[in-house]
Formats: sequence, C-alpha cells, structure tokens
Amino acid sequence: MTEDIIIFQKKLTERLLELDLDKQPKELYEPIHYTLSLGGKRMRPILAIMAYMCSKDDWERIIDPALSIELFHNFTLIHDDIMDEAPLRRGQPTVYKKWNKDIAILSGDVLMVMAYDLLMRADYKDFKYLLRLFNQCAIEVCEGQQLDMNFEERSFVSEDEYIEMIRLKTAVLLGFSLELGGLLGGMTKEEAIHLREFGVNIGIGFQLKDDLLDVYGDAQKFGKQVGGDIIANKKTLLLIKAIELAEGKQKLDLHNLMADKEIDPEVKVKKMKAIYEDLNIEAIAEKAMNDHFEKGFVQLNTLEVSDYNIQPLRKFTEALIARDH
Repeated sequence: MTEDIIIFQKKLTERLLELDLDKQPKELYEPIHYTLSLGGKRMRPILAIMAYMCSKDDWERIIDPALSIELFHNFTLIHDDIMDEAPLRRGQPTVYKKWNKDIAILSGDVLMVMAYDLLMRADYKDFKYLLRLFNQCAIEVCEGQQLDMNFEERSFVSEDEYIEMIRLKTAVLLGFSLELGGLLGGMTKEEAIHLREFGVNIGIGFQLKDDLLDVYGDAQKFGKQVGGDIIANKKTLLLIKAIELAEGKQKLDLHNLMADKEIDPEVKVKKMKAIYEDLNIEAIAEKAMNDHFEKGFVQLNTLEVSDYNIQPLRKFTEALIARDH
C-alpha cells in the first residue's frame, strides 16, 4: 500500500510540473509554479484515485480531474495565508510574503480557473452534476473560512458551531475528493454519496486529531510548536469544552490565562494543560474524534455488500488515523 501511495504521489507531482506555467507575465505564473513545487502529501487527489480504484484499475485516466482538487486546495492556501498573515507554508515563505498580496490574490485566482480546466477533462456523462458538486464544495470551503475568522472575534463558540466550521473548511473537500473518484469509477450517485459522507466524517476526525496533537503531540514528530493553539487562544474543541466545563476558580484561571498578553508561552501551555487534565478534556476530545471516525466507516461499510473493493481505501484511511504527527 505504501508503495502504491508513493507511485500516486510521483505521478501526480510529475503531472503538476507538466502544466504550462512558463508564460508571461512571469509575476503571475511563477508564484503558481512555486506553490505547486512546495510539495505536500497530495492527500486529496490520492483519495480520489483510491475511490476510483474501488471499481477500476486504470487510475492514470483520472489524474487531471483528481489534480483539479489539488489546484483548488492550493488556491485556498494562498488566500488563507494572506488572511492569516502567515509567513511560512511547508517551511517556505508564503506567496504573499515572497511576492506581495496583490500578486498572491491574482495567482490564486488563476489557480482556481486552472482547477476548473482540469476538472473539465473528466470523462463523465453528467458533467453538469460534477460541476454542481464542485461548486457547492468550493462555496462551503469559503463559508468555513469565514466562520473561522468570525470565531476569532467571538468570546463564545459552541461545540456544534466548531464542528460545523471544520466540516465546511476542511472536511467537505475530502468528501468531494472521494465522491469524484467514486463517480468517475462508475459508482451510482447514491453510492458515491456514501463515499462523500465517509470522507466528511473522517475529515472532521482528522481535524480533531490535529487539535489533540497540537496539545499532546511530540513536537519533533508533529513538525510545529506543540501548544501553538493554546498560545494563540485558538478556539479548538479542547478550549471550547474547557470554557464550557470550568467553574469557580478554574473558570477565573482560564479567563486570566487567555487574557494575559505578557505570560511566558511555556507557562501558559503548562497551566492550560493542567486545567485540561482536571476537566478530562483530552478524553472528551478523543471521544468526539473517534465518534466521527466511526460514523465515517459506517458509511464506507454500506458499500461492502457490493462488488466494490474498498479494502485498500479502508487500510489507507486506518493508517492515516493511526499516525502520531
């Protein structure tokens, strides 16, 4: 399975680098080439390929439509980095930092149009249906990003609101990736919806796992600062549940930790983790994560009664779930 994933990644990257980006004006196309050359796991197109392979083996036929998802994803990253004022992406300067905001916006826009161009190469009889699915997914991703920005300004966010935000911002694109692959592989629209819901629930679970790893992960394996969400007062499920459950002195301590701009970051992380431990926050978040993973596999299991070979997709997903970084 690992060898297959490496082959998928290699072929996808090769095809990305074949895109005609040696054009003028160079200020428009060089940032696109730069972004696509930064690497990444190519997770979304790989999921599309694996969904396709539930019924067919000639997966190279769908490389272009699968890559449409990767181009759309990179478009969102370029624009998100501007909104978040993020200096680095995959360890390298973000596009707006390397060039400027205007160039980043315009290059991102071109990436979005290129995504549509690749999607148009899908061999599917009801292409309008594919296009509607893609458009709906793209709109939902933007809705999720706006909600995420809204939450930064709010003192209270509910658990349901947070789950809905990560569903939109992160999970629906995983769902569409799987649905696209299933449809191109010959699944009925109803069957492919089960793949979509599998992807959405797994995607929510992945984000909750990232939230947990940010607090409890190994810094060297995780690849970024452990406790970064705590330092930034980011409203993850862990913080949301702590705010909900804390009472008395604990509630006051929590408020003071979040309000203190001068506190040493290491001290803040240590004290916040102590509050999380008292409130059993880690177990609560793990249960929410596992509940969504379970819901996802229920959807996948509905395809087991057919002749589809879902085992490689299942094993790949289980390996992703088991990761500790």
